[in-house]
Amino acid sequence: MLISVLSLKGSPGATTLAVALAARWPAPARALVAEADPSGGDLGLRFSLSSTPGLVSLAAAARRGGDDDLVWRHIQQLPGGLPVICAPSDADQARAALLALAPDPTTGLGVLRAAANQPGTVVIVDCGRVDPGSPALPIVRASDAIVLLSRAHADDLAHLPRRLHTVGRWSPNPVLLLVGEGYSTAEVARELGVPPLGRVPDDPNGAAVLCGRPNKLRWGRSGPAHSALGRFAHRVATELATRERTPASRTQPRPPQPVTQVPLLRSIPGVPPGAVSPNGVRAAPNPASDHRDQQGGQAS
Repeated sequence: MLISVLSLKGSPGATTLAVALAARWPAPARALVAEADPSGGDLGLRFSLSSTPGLVSLAAAARRGGDDDLVWRHIQQLPGGLPVICAPSDADQARAALLALAPDPTTGLGVLRAAANQPGTVVIVDCGRVDPGSPALPIVRASDAIVLLSRAHADDLAHLPRRLHTVGRWSPNPVLLLVGEGYSTAEVARELGVPPLGRVPDDPNGAAVLCGRPNKLRWGRSGPAHSALGRFAHRVATELATRERTPASRTQPRPPQPVTQVPLLRSIPGVPPGAVSPNGVRAAPNPASDHRDQQGGQAS
């Protein structure tokens, strides 16, 4: 199974979630994380890994041809034994390696797809922020499922309506996850017409484990499992694994309906329903104005 983790705007933590999904993927499948972020990789720096093997060495080997096990000869391991393919932190090198790995712009089939086709194997690809010109897009199009991350504020959500239909064409199994504070999952589902699968919990200790930063939790076999982020990732991974075992006719989602207007999210206190700009950003309430209104009401 090939899964792409991505965003359409900003950096809402795709790398950390990709590692969490792989670390908590239900047994007995073996999970692998591959960095395919065109802006450069983070895992090598976070965990003090060697520059090779990794994405660059894999791309060089793929040009000479290979077999289904080629990917596994270019991995390194995180604490706890999780296999990863690290991208270089340099954006130019990362983009060049991605272009070499996905020579077919229409399907993106390549060594990552071949590895993901092996029985009992899941390849989780951190694609970073994806736009129409991203060299990671062929990998996204070849994925069995997409995990789309978005922050839940109005300015982030305003970018989604016009692109959700496109995301739905990339994969039969797109999953939307919200990150951080903001509108509730029910509000987002009502306004976008797409129900989020959940909200990534704010878990600094769990994120620190998955980012290689010192904290009170340790990786081992229990670190990610005992964190709120790890438990959430396990639920998402279990849902994705269930979809893989379900016939395609049952997992095919209803295509998102075309949206011609930016969704009007109405839960900001003190802001009238019409106070929204054409780009969907709503002005925050003015405390001074509210105070004057209150004084005026008292005087009358």
